[in-house]
Amino acid sequence: MPVPVSSSAPAVAPAVDAPRRAVALVSGGLDSMLAAKVILEQGIHVEGINFYTGFCVEGHTHAIRREHQLKPKRNNALWVAEQLGIKLHIVDVIEEYKDVVINPKHGYGANLNPCLDCKGFMVRKAREWMEARGFDFIITGEVIGQRPMSQRKDTMPVVARESGAFDRLLRPLCAKLLPETLPEREGWVDREKLLDFNGRNRKPQMALAAQYGFVDYAQPAGGCCFLTNEQYSHKLADLWSTRGTKQYELDDIVLLKVGRHLRPRPHFKLIVGRDEGENNFLQGYRKRFTHLNATSHTGPLVLLDGSANDDDLLLAAQLTARFGHGRDAAEVEVSVTDIHGAAHALRVTPMPASDIPPEWYLDRRSRRGHISSAAVPDAALPSPSMKSSIPGVA
Repeated sequence: MPVPVSSSAPAVAPAVDAPRRAVALVSGGLDSMLAAKVILEQGIHVEGINFYTGFCVEGHTHAIRREHQLKPKRNNALWVAEQLGIKLHIVDVIEEYKDVVINPKHGYGANLNPCLDCKGFMVRKAREWMEARGFDFIITGEVIGQRPMSQRKDTMPVVARESGAFDRLLRPLCAKLLPETLPEREGWVDREKLLDFNGRNRKPQMALAAQYGFVDYAQPAGGCCFLTNEQYSHKLADLWSTRGTKQYELDDIVLLKVGRHLRPRPHFKLIVGRDEGENNFLQGYRKRFTHLNATSHTGPLVLLDGSANDDDLLLAAQLTARFGHGRDAAEVEVSVTDIHGAAHALRVTPMPASDIPPEWYLDRRSRRGHISSAAVPDAALPSPSMKSSIPGVA
């Protein structure tokens, strides 16, 4: 299916002899870095753009958890821009992006990932940025067949059309497998120097990275978005189901990335810090939630999200004791503090691990088994009827 020709022109025409200018979507992964490099090699002026949605993998758990302390802390998008020697523009789209997550026109992928709608949104925002600044075209690191929903030969024209980018959208890594775009027809870039990568095999990208001298780049296998993660999507669906509405704020989705999440009762859940780093992070939320911590033994900080009566608090205290160093003690003292700062102590016997039903763990539940009984139908994770409306997209 040919890509429609764009009728829009850059807001500001480049000066005679000035290099053409492209804006590259930079996620921080290998593909977007290579795509930008391929175009830089052709003498095009390239600047990067990175959209912050709140669901980005990096920047939270990698920096918080003790097990990651020896790993370098970096923003991969900024690192890519540094390797390429280009300017990077980071744009906050948290509020605008909510509609993409909550009401995806093309449905969800395997989890709560609205990949096709997401790509269209990102390219549309890049087009708006391009037109406002007089740039000429857009670069992405997409590869045909690499993603089952958004990176298919039959869905790529959908992104170009619905974003309004049309033939000003260039995918350098697989361009030879696609119709010519405006930059190719006009001779701004040499099509023969573009590539024909296809499928999920990463070897061609890794070989090209070695050719360019790129090392220590972000590993691409898990993607850069938490919405592709089954456990994370399950926790988000649980949040929507228990609240009775598909809405969220930034703190909601950040907290879903941190701690062990258990729902022992329908009306409340516990967020349990798994190490010192997460405990320190959760300290910042003590005034928003009832929180528990063992005082007789070292243990986690636990946030209680929801409403709880005295029996619920006793259960929460037993679970708090279970995840601390006093798990084998006959008795543990646990402090319970409400959102107003009023505290009281409970002396409890830690709950044995064998007494904790597996379905309490939101991180471990059978995803579809839980969601099928969700109280909010539109909060459910994707069923076959919620998948993309594009023919052939699973």
